[in-house]
Amino acid sequence: MTKPSTATDGWSSDISGAHGDAARSDSVRADLIGILDTVDLPIIVVGRDFTVARFNRAATAALCLTPSNIGQPPRDIRVLADLMDLEKLCAQVIADGVPCRREVRHGDGWFLLRIAPYTRRDHQIGGIVLTLTNVTAFRASIEQAIYEREYTKAILNTVIEPLVVLDADLRVQTANRAFYAMFRVSRDETQGVPLYNLKNHDWDTPRLWTLLKATLSDNNEFQTLEVEHNLPAIGRRTLLLYARRLSREGNPGHMILLAFQDISERKQAEEVLREADRRKDEFLATLAHELRGPLAPLRNMLEIMKRADAHGDLIQQARSTMDRQLGQMTRLIDDLLDVSRISRGRIELKRERVELASVVYQAVEACRPLAECHNHEVNVTLPPEPIHLHADPVRLAQVFGNLLNNGCKYTQPGGRIWLSAELARPPEVVVKVKDTGMGIPPDKLDSIFGMFTQVDRTLERSQGGLGIGLTLVERLVEMHGGSVEAFSEGEGRGSEFVVRLPVLIDKLQGQQPSEPTGNEQTATTTRRILVVDDNRDGATSLAMLLKLAGNETYTAHDGLEAVEAAERFRPDVVLLDIGLPKLNGRDAARHIRQQPWGKNMVLVALTGWGQEEDRRKSKDAGFDAHMVKPVDYAALNKLLVSLSSEQGGQLIG
Repeated sequence: MTKPSTATDGWSSDISGAHGDAARSDSVRADLIGILDTVDLPIIVVGRDFTVARFNRAATAALCLTPSNIGQPPRDIRVLADLMDLEKLCAQVIADGVPCRREVRHGDGWFLLRIAPYTRRDHQIGGIVLTLTNVTAFRASIEQAIYEREYTKAILNTVIEPLVVLDADLRVQTANRAFYAMFRVSRDETQGVPLYNLKNHDWDTPRLWTLLKATLSDNNEFQTLEVEHNLPAIGRRTLLLYARRLSREGNPGHMILLAFQDISERKQAEEVLREADRRKDEFLATLAHELRGPLAPLRNMLEIMKRADAHGDLIQQARSTMDRQLGQMTRLIDDLLDVSRISRGRIELKRERVELASVVYQAVEACRPLAECHNHEVNVTLPPEPIHLHADPVRLAQVFGNLLNNGCKYTQPGGRIWLSAELARPPEVVVKVKDTGMGIPPDKLDSIFGMFTQVDRTLERSQGGLGIGLTLVERLVEMHGGSVEAFSEGEGRGSEFVVRLPVLIDKLQGQQPSEPTGNEQTATTTRRILVVDDNRDGATSLAMLLKLAGNETYTAHDGLEAVEAAERFRPDVVLLDIGLPKLNGRDAARHIRQQPWGKNMVLVALTGWGQEEDRRKSKDAGFDAHMVKPVDYAALNKLLVSLSSEQGGQLIG
């Protein structure tokens, strides 16, 4: 009789009662047990009564099984405890003879449970075999791969640029949301479809395919392929395409990542910059032309004055011509400065209660010489009742003057110009300036108020000017709370500019305008005046002009010389340039003010710098007034009269 085995594994306990078996059978069974114990995979044999019959050593180690588990239901094994339908699955496998699989979680690990039938010698199913494969690492790698795929997909879907992946045959494999949105296609419409077959074969571009094929074969990259493409809902756009070859490990085939960037706005901005640069070049050329224009007659008139001797009529004509040309140059420079100030928000309106008629007639008088020169008929029609505005009279006269000058320049000799005004609702006045001139093409109406814009710049039709007059009109009108529009029926049909301004309605309507103060008198008091300018001709000519008015003058040409001359000459008034060598004008003024003899001396800054910041710096340096070159002699004369009654007063203006 064979004694029961004392081994602690499930195989030995099952054969302990095998009496009288043949030696060969015992040997085969022992070999089978030994072989299964070498398998590094937990194996559990379950009988038809759904109890554990045996298990191998791997099951003992991995599942913590002991001989006490023999004869117990498999659900008592902890790793299988949560599988509620285990017996049902086992019964189904025994009945059908078909294996099945389930994933089972045990602690932090995962196992793949395989339930398979086994047959006896009589070919009947003797039970089932449970095998458990630890798939924890495999599941982790799968989950990591899924996470990385979804993470990458989420990133790509947040990229605003359309991206598409093509295979070696240039068929769409995948794309991001931006691609589907831009081209209004779905994944189902594009998956596996050659790019050149999408929609209406819009991408059937030989140059694109050549570059894509080169990218596949040579791993080339290209970044500068621009294409024009019609996009659904948004129209024709300019796209920049960029391609890169993608390689996959273990896969001999390559793919292409193709990116699309919509650069339409950038191209439009570049075109705007090119246009602005072109207009700037035209402006600089026009500026040079316009500034040279007055210089020729000025030089000619100077030669006439040299040679005229006693010909008083020629000298008088020369003086008139020089005065007109200097006035033209001054207006050009003033317009440039005004545009700069308005653009930087450094111009302030000096508003007061003004009557429209006085402003209009001031503008008409200013343009009268130009109108008479071209034999224009200027008609002015104003309402009989006075219209009052809260406005800057100088700037408003500049608005209407620019519009009238514009009409004169672009109306043929003998043409007509009308200026009319009427009250409208809401309380506003509508001023119209109309002419019979060359008109405005329809495509220019929207840009006519743009900086440096002129309707026709051809030499044969050039009318002069810098193309900034209408820009000033628009911006000054807007600063007054109004608006301006341009109308024209086309070339040769004349033009009309309509200005709308708010009307002043308050208790001041009944008041009468203030009487003149009498400051229009001329300066008759003899003064000692020091003129300081590093431009010797400028200093000498101004000193001569002041001397003709009965003043005693002295000149200096740098800052140090100015301080020394002021101490020696002790002038009543110092006309002092700012940009001086050796010592600038502001520092020279400070030196003079520090001296006992200079505290009550009248200092006037006479400079080409006319911004508000420049005036503030002059005041801080101790100047009593600030005037901009070229100085108008009438304005200087008026200032000198004012200083007679307000000696040392702060007159910075």
